Amino acid sequence: MGEEEKLTKEELIEKAKEPAKKAMEWHPFYKGKIEVSPKVQVKNFDDFGVWYTPGVAKPCEDIAENPENVYEHTNKWNNVAVVSDGSRVLGLGDIGPEAGMPVMEGKGLLFKYLGGVDAFPICLDAHDPDEIVQAVKWMAPSFGGINLEDISKPKCFYVLEKLREELDIPVWHDDQQGTAAITLAGIINGLKVVDKELDEVEIGLVGAGAANLCLARTLLKAGVPQENLTLCDSTGLLHPGRDDLDEEKTPEKWKFAQKTNKEQKEGGIPELIEGKDVVVAASKPGPDTIKEEWLEEMNDDGILFAEANPIPEIWPWKAKEAGVRIVGTGRSDFPNQVNNSIGFPGIFRGTLDVRATTISDEMHIEAAYAIAEVAEERGLDEENLVPTMEDTEVYIRQAVRVGLKAIEQGLARRELSEEELREKAEKTIKASRAETEHKMEAGDIEEAPDVDLS
Repeated sequence: MGEEEKLTKEELIEKAKEPAKKAMEWHPFYKGKIEVSPKVQVKNFDDFGVWYTPGVAKPCEDIAENPENVYEHTNKWNNVAVVSDGSRVLGLGDIGPEAGMPVMEGKGLLFKYLGGVDAFPICLDAHDPDEIVQAVKWMAPSFGGINLEDISKPKCFYVLEKLREELDIPVWHDDQQGTAAITLAGIINGLKVVDKELDEVEIGLVGAGAANLCLARTLLKAGVPQENLTLCDSTGLLHPGRDDLDEEKTPEKWKFAQKTNKEQKEGGIPELIEGKDVVVAASKPGPDTIKEEWLEEMNDDGILFAEANPIPEIWPWKAKEAGVRIVGTGRSDFPNQVNNSIGFPGIFRGTLDVRATTISDEMHIEAAYAIAEVAEERGLDEENLVPTMEDTEVYIRQAVRVGLKAIEQGLARRELSEEELREKAEKTIKASRAETEHKMEAGDIEEAPDVDLS
């Protein structure tokens, strides 16, 4: 390895540290990332008699008589609660609800800027899954959707399932469905680049947490034969002989242990990677969780998504040196960012616009194909599998496709045409971005201070 090549890698590592340095300067400068802003005109103080008492009594009475009219008189149609107990925040683990607030506020910012969705961080001082369920049910009347975030497993599965059963608004766990959608999009386009078919490749999933278990279910629904899929958790490969997996205590893992891993191989991550065309890691942050020598055993033209944050399971250049052809991570400072932010704002935009009662697997799979389509139209290559957050079209396209799928499945309260869905999504998303840009230009949002990155 030449000195110049080594220096380039050191520079890349330093660059990867820059967001953290800026975050420690910019967060206290702004003291939060989102705020409530009026959306109605107030020409004089008499208008408050309309927006508040006495005039507000009339829409209240109308909603009492016709509950669905809450979507007409209030912002419920566009409100989403971002709910977390802080038990599994990014790659940081159980750091508590207060420490999780910066992440949930950041989620709210992404929802608003990218999807035009009004999202509110709700960090609960409750770790018991039934308490979380009850708290969300209590606040549900104010929201058109619920985004569960950074809740540890296995309770995240229980909380999601119970809330989807008991609420008539969409409940989404972004660590599960959101990650599955964008990862599927990356796989779809990665396979196009290497000229392989989804229903023929061998796929291995490193990690059997919320993200990969949902991805496994998604891949099977998208057409991957169950015998072509293998999963691995911290104990080893999932297979029918694992006596630590129980149908009642670990139902998701047990189910996949029975029907995947056609060779019933045993072992760990090295055995999982061997002979695979695609490997998706959503496990322990690296950079040495996955080793180069293991990746050398992948099939030719291998595809790797190393999605742990803040550091991927292996640095992308190390994976390339091992012979992997295409590498994606969850970071914005490397090519092929497999990031939920490309998915959830558009998915929720379409869901809210048709007032859907849930977000089905078919809806987020539809979003994955919309993401893949937009990237393909822009031009695919080994370092450009998915769109970036700068591409407004990807959110609009998802909103349209997700809304249409909800209508097709009978999950929508409101039926709109493809043209109407596109017009509404386009208007809402562009207005949100324009508002932020206007505030910046007017100086209402101050410019963040420069940060010493040395």
